[in-house]
Amino acid sequence: MKLKNEGKTIALFVLVFFGLYYLPVHFEAFQAAVLSALELARWYAREHVVLCLLPTFFIAGAMAVFLSQDAIIKYLGAEAKKVVSYGVASVSGSVLAVCSCTILPLFAGIYKMGAGLGPATAFLYSGPAINVLAIVLTARVLGLQLGLARAIGAVLLGIVVGLSMHFIFRGEENETTDTPAMDSDELERSLPETVIYFALMVGILVLATLAEPAQPGFWAAVHAYRWPLAAGLGLGLAGLLVKLFNFSGWKLFLLAAAIGLLSYFFPDVPEVPFGLGLVGFSLVCISEGGEAEQWFEESWSFARQILPLLLAGVLVAGFFFGLPGREDGIVPATWVQTLVGGNSWPANVFSALAGAFMYFATLTEVPILEGLLDAGMGEGPALSLLLAGPAVSLPNLLVIHSVIGTRKTVAYFCLVVIISSFAGYFYGLII
Repeated sequence: MKLKNEGKTIALFVLVFFGLYYLPVHFEAFQAAVLSALELARWYAREHVVLCLLPTFFIAGAMAVFLSQDAIIKYLGAEAKKVVSYGVASVSGSVLAVCSCTILPLFAGIYKMGAGLGPATAFLYSGPAINVLAIVLTARVLGLQLGLARAIGAVLLGIVVGLSMHFIFRGEENETTDTPAMDSDELERSLPETVIYFALMVGILVLATLAEPAQPGFWAAVHAYRWPLAAGLGLGLAGLLVKLFNFSGWKLFLLAAAIGLLSYFFPDVPEVPFGLGLVGFSLVCISEGGEAEQWFEESWSFARQILPLLLAGVLVAGFFFGLPGREDGIVPATWVQTLVGGNSWPANVFSALAGAFMYFATLTEVPILEGLLDAGMGEGPALSLLLAGPAVSLPNLLVIHSVIGTRKTVAYFCLVVIISSFAGYFYGLII
């Protein structure tokens, strides 16, 4: 063994040793940051993984198996008409109440299926930034002006980010996929059937992740009955699975009965019946074989790639920035409040950077911004954070890197921060 070949390994061991040797475990700020990281990871595991990520993995897996690759390339591929591809990518997230992490399996799915880098990153950006619930809540809590600016800015910035990525990496567009080839006759299903199939899954995802609105109205009524509605969509999906994919009806019937029984015994903990129902459905897919088993395998491949990186990123984000609304990270929230006052260019850049590194669950950015605005944050920096924060986070950057590589990830991050900063700065000048 040549010592010079082990230089990097030795250097890593030395760094880890000195890092552990001088670990400031006795400092209260360090202890609070570690506890904050664990609390955020605990909250993420309880509130986000079961109801948000797991169903999204199944949707991404379904895209990889059941969607026609030709259709993806036709509408989102590098050679597709820009008006169509970027139009579809920039507004398709409006029906998904998802955060910057939950969008990742869907992004990885369409990119794997052959979507162009530009449309794929436009979808990645606009998906969590433009969901209807977030726009409505922003307008209601932070004002109509800021709500409209967020809606318009998210669509336009998604297109600008996507086009910029396409231009920067125009010689490296997505040309190959590793999606298993399927017999064309086996995949031939009508467009209405395919649309209904995915709409039912998206509907279940939206209902499962629907936050309780602060004001009474339509969404409050939907939230009150979200689980019966989700159960109805689930039964409709089961019927389609039997009709279109030849699932065994008796297996799905037993699974539905088991979920109903669990819901009766755990009425206040929906994660239990929902999570065990997904486990049961996974077993059904495996036992069915064929397309159903391939669906599970594709879903599992996304989960195996994405979940470890997300959880690691959540721990790091919690350590540095603390829990939302609390000042228990290594970087105090008061620093943020001090640096984002007014509408200067540095304030907008810092706001966009802070938002891009912090993790925001769906809709949590609104109450956090409400507190920052009350503490003196400028309207421009507020929009910068609204445009950068929900679309990018430290956890999702780790996963994006595993999908498109280091150079493209760095370019995407820089584009989001710079364009969000410009948008916030000019919005502050206008108002």
